[in-house]
Amino acid sequence: MFGIEKLLDFGKKNSDLENILVSLNANASNNYKDAAQDNYRELLELFEELKKAGKLKAKQIAYYQEILDFWAPQMKNYTHFDQKAEWDK
Repeated sequence: MFGIEKLLDFGKKNSDLENILVSLNANASNNYKDAAQDNYRELLELFEELKKAGKLKAKQIAYYQEILDFWAPQMKNYTHFDQKAEWDK
């Protein structure tokens, strides 16, 4: 998804945002849709808060914005409501 060369290109990562990203990736890959949605919202809120407070550098903002842009369409309608129950096939 995002290679190591991309990580090394922008400088130091924000550990709080990275921790949320780890959870988001894990929950999405395990099909924990509600938890992944919560992680995405948490990531978005913290990113906006850190950006507004001036705690992120320009390269960090661009990097995390790219990640948010990647996840935004995937999180749209990403719920368990779109799954049919086994007995309802």
